[in-house]
Amino acid sequence: METTSIKYRFKFGDQSQEEIKLDLSTKTLKIVDTQSCDLPDWVKLDFHKCPHCPLGINAHPDCPLSSNLVKIVELFERVFSYDEIDVEIETPNRLICQRTTAQRGLSPLMGLVVATSGCPYTSFFKPMAHFHLPFATEEETLFRATSTYLMAQYFVGKDGGQPDYSLKGLKKIYDDIRIVNTSIAERLRAASKADASTNAIILLDMFAKAAPYIIEEHLEEFRYLFEHFLSTTTISPDNE
Repeated sequence: METTSIKYRFKFGDQSQEEIKLDLSTKTLKIVDTQSCDLPDWVKLDFHKCPHCPLGINAHPDCPLSSNLVKIVELFERVFSYDEIDVEIETPNRLICQRTTAQRGLSPLMGLVVATSGCPYTSFFKPMAHFHLPFATEEETLFRATSTYLMAQYFVGKDGGQPDYSLKGLKKIYDDIRIVNTSIAERLRAASKADASTNAIILLDMFAKAAPYIIEEHLEEFRYLFEHFLSTTTISPDNE
């Protein structure tokens, strides 16, 4: 199986270091072989199960998202949210280094795991994971999310479906991911005495909570980026 690797290296205040390597299938963009053989109880599907989860316990005894968070939670068991750490992220195309708090250093890694874990509600985020952008601003995330959604609608139309250019479907995606984030945060509170892992998910959820409002009210703020293009583009009947 062909894979792409993304490495997160963390250096803590006591000079100790940890590395987490995620191997993603280039075909499915799903995490490959990261789950422990002996999983803790907090990853069981029926433990703080998402109320809208479509998975059945018989076929899926463990939550696929939680299962892929076990190693991260274990490594950060002794780390608190506001501990200062150095983060180095190595992707196939770039190396990113930043000194930040543990919760902010963990948050993009958590987002990457969420997107590629196999949870039914996170498949939309796989293309964004393919073009992984750690430490993205809210503005960058909004631009990436709406661009990803609209490109998906292009393929929906090309395949004979009815594209959604109103972005209603994108709002629903973020409504669903908020529920996932809430349940995962409850699992992590039960899993760890430290709070870095839990607060990393909460940081992700802050955008998810704001996304429906931002999509509705603030996309117009991007218009200035396209003013020259819009002013020089002639709309013909074939383009309407």
